[in-house]
Order: sequence, then C-alpha cells, then structure tokens
Amino acid sequence: MFGLGATELIIIAVILFFLFGAKRLPEIGKGLGGAIREFRKVKGELNSNEVAADEKEKLEHKKESRSDSGQ
Repeated sequence: MFGLGATELIIIAVILFFLFGAKRLPEIGKGLGGAIREFRKVKGELNSNEVAADEKEKLEHKKESRSDSGQ
C-alpha cells in the first residue's frame, strides 16, 4: 500500500491520534469510509453506463451493416 511498511503506518496512526484525539478518529474513519464507498458507487455507475453505450453502438453498427449489405 503505497510502499508503506508497518512501522510507517504505526507512526502515522500515532500522529493522527495526537492531532485529532480518540473521540474524533472514529468520526473521521466513518467519513472517509463513506466517501470511498460513494466513490466506488459512482465509478461502478459510470462503468455500467459506458458498457451500455458501447453495446448500443455495436447494435447500431450491426443494423447499419445489414442495411448496407441489403442494397
């Protein structure tokens, strides 16, 4: 994970603990988790929209090729 070892992660956790305190850390974690969840949701929606658009384009291309070959 970003090339960080256990020691670095522990140091970062201790610094965060001192900066924000024990009461605020769970709130920060919930907020960060919610933001990541929302990001993944939007990313999934965008990917599914792109797939749907690609499939629609392929269908239109097939229809065009059928009509061109019939002439």
